[in-house]
Amino acid sequence: MPRRRRETAVRLEVILLAGPALLVFLAFVIFPVLMAAFYGFFSWQGYGPPTDFVGLKNYLTILQDPLFHEALAHNGIILVLSLVLQGPAAILLALLLNRRMRGQSLVRVLIFVPYVISEVVVGTGWSLMLQTKGALNALLENSGLGWLANDWLSDPGIAIWTLMAIITWKYIGFAVILFLAGLQGIPEELHEAAAIDGASYWQIQWRITLPLLAPTLRIWAFLSIIGSLQLFDLVYIIWGQYIASTAGTSTMATYMVSEGRNAGNYGYGNAVAVVLFLISLVVALIYQRAVLRRDTEGALTDPEAGKPAAEARTARVKEKTR
Repeated sequence: MPRRRRETAVRLEVILLAGPALLVFLAFVIFPVLMAAFYGFFSWQGYGPPTDFVGLKNYLTILQDPLFHEALAHNGIILVLSLVLQGPAAILLALLLNRRMRGQSLVRVLIFVPYVISEVVVGTGWSLMLQTKGALNALLENSGLGWLANDWLSDPGIAIWTLMAIITWKYIGFAVILFLAGLQGIPEELHEAAAIDGASYWQIQWRITLPLLAPTLRIWAFLSIIGSLQLFDLVYIIWGQYIASTAGTSTMATYMVSEGRNAGNYGYGNAVAVVLFLISLVVALIYQRAVLRRDTEGALTDPEAGKPAAEARTARVKEKTR
């Protein structure tokens, strides 16, 4: 088959396979973003065609609003704490569950169950248990630990930690399953060889397991970062649109809803959505460029040599220097 004909066949195959997914992506992601950016230039009440053009006023208001600054700071705190709290705990649990033990399957299920429970159920249940006269404070009182009872949801000094505890409880199961999958791909022979050489269990984990688990860790961190920036449901369900701001748990997404839809200013809400999208996009691109690039380069293959792209480039450089 001629080369040009072969390239045409490859292009047609790519179009047929990727075309439907691309159309769905354009219809449900790109088009809504463009429409949100368009409505963000208007003071729009949500019905009828937008006519009150305000230009960049909505966007300037967002950047100058202290409430948005607070929400952005809360997202940053949640992002950092999610990585710091969930990452090490999930790694330790994955290492524990990767060893043969009695009831291993049951423990795995119990850890993963919170992740598959609906956010509405989780938020409603925790909000009831953590009220001032809820189950947690009652349990502390009955256990003689009444001095630990607190206003877990309304105290600004505690509410953010309450939120982090709930987030960690719900989402750590996903991280554990992800890390377990990564651990399954590490050859056991490496651990056995290191043990024969006299390495301790923790030396093996530090010098062999963690470096080989690094690609999985980077993917999990990326998903956790994006999820932290877009966090909405748990905060809105547990704290509501008004209490979240006073309790110090508001996020950019809850700010968008409270200042946009609930305030009847859909143009401003769309502008907030665009700002949130841009922040997430910039963070994702920076992370892709700085962290995930090594993984994607290793995954690409050279069509001519059938080798990983990085290996193919190295081979070509060596060939040129001969």
